[in-house]
Amino acid sequence: MKAFQMSPSVKEHIYRYDQKSRVRYWFWGIVLVLFLFLFLPWTQNIRSKGRVTTLRPEQRPQEINTIIGGRIVNWQVKEGDRVKKGDTLLQLTEVKESYLDPQLVQRTGEQLSAKQRSISFYQSKADAAASQLNALQREQQLKLEQNRNKLEQQTRTIEAAEQDVQAAKNEVTVNERQLQAGQDLFQSGAISLVDLERRKVNYQNALAKKVTAENKLANEKQERVILEIEQNTIRQSFAEKIAKAQGDQMQAFSEAATGEAEAAKLQNLYANYVIRNNMYFILAPQDGQVINARKAGIGEIVKDGERILDIVPDKMQKAVELFVRPVDLPLVNLGQKVRFWFDGFPAIVFSGWPQASYGTFGGIVAAVERNVNADGKFRILVAEDPNDKPWPAQLRMGAGAQGMALLKDVPIWYELWRNINGFPPDYYQPIQSAEQ
Repeated sequence: MKAFQMSPSVKEHIYRYDQKSRVRYWFWGIVLVLFLFLFLPWTQNIRSKGRVTTLRPEQRPQEINTIIGGRIVNWQVKEGDRVKKGDTLLQLTEVKESYLDPQLVQRTGEQLSAKQRSISFYQSKADAAASQLNALQREQQLKLEQNRNKLEQQTRTIEAAEQDVQAAKNEVTVNERQLQAGQDLFQSGAISLVDLERRKVNYQNALAKKVTAENKLANEKQERVILEIEQNTIRQSFAEKIAKAQGDQMQAFSEAATGEAEAAKLQNLYANYVIRNNMYFILAPQDGQVINARKAGIGEIVKDGERILDIVPDKMQKAVELFVRPVDLPLVNLGQKVRFWFDGFPAIVFSGWPQASYGTFGGIVAAVERNVNADGKFRILVAEDPNDKPWPAQLRMGAGAQGMALLKDVPIWYELWRNINGFPPDYYQPIQSAEQ
């Protein structure tokens, strides 16, 4: 068999034994690229899972509860319906015996009107008692003034009587002196017996006038005492009448106050009944979608405060709640930047190069809670970054999300060294948080 022989040109092309190898150039080129790669910037971050929520409590799904107990008579909505604020969700009817009267509000209003009229009557009675009291006080003043005038007049009469008594005494003294002189003259024969008898008569008349004047003076003083007693009697009599009028006035005031208290209770009942009538219709507190109806059918009984259905508000300020480990909590600050990618939305994420990622959205840390949850993590709330592209309008409450809290920029070699040694990311506080 003839042996196979290669031509010299083929040997040179296949074995290339006489040419230099470029493997080492490729090796050192790759080593150099890897070395330079180690000095590229890498953004440290904290990654955590969470879900979509809202910053404001009133924008979260809310329960619709009954304020009063009752029986369902009509449903105005079904699950999935969208309602506006003030739309009727369902209608209740009364089941308590105290409110079964269909004219309860009207009858309570009539009771209130009657009580208000009685209060008006009591007030009129009090006004009449006040008028009577004023009349008695004026009459008392007139009676006392009249009696004082009589007393003053009687005082002047007494003074005149005292003058008459003094004049009678002087006349008696004069006639007594004339009688004694007449007796001396009669004994000496200077005057007759007739003159002496006349002087005796004059003396007796003077004595009689004196007694009369003294009796008159005593009578006038007695009359003054009677007037003083009458003045006290007037005071006592009118004091009793005034006290009775004041008692009637106070009684009228008391009855009016009692009526006002009862009227206030009736007003409270009337207002409660009116408000309760409006509570038979359960209204939507805000725009949203009806979900999770807890009651079904017609005629079911609901208790006070029982949950009937839920409403998801249409308008909400979206946010994401994340849960971070306690070791990472010091690295999270208010105003810190966070990148998200949401479940159901395509995204290509480069952990250390957030600028090169695709399908991520920006956020800002809005709140950091200080209490740990049952899983031993801390909850943070991240709001939408107004300077970044808007979050998807299709996001719904409770949708899943993953976030990266962006920290300090470090070389790749440092990040590798940190992870190999198990060190936490560098402590970092953003400028925005420091300014706040």
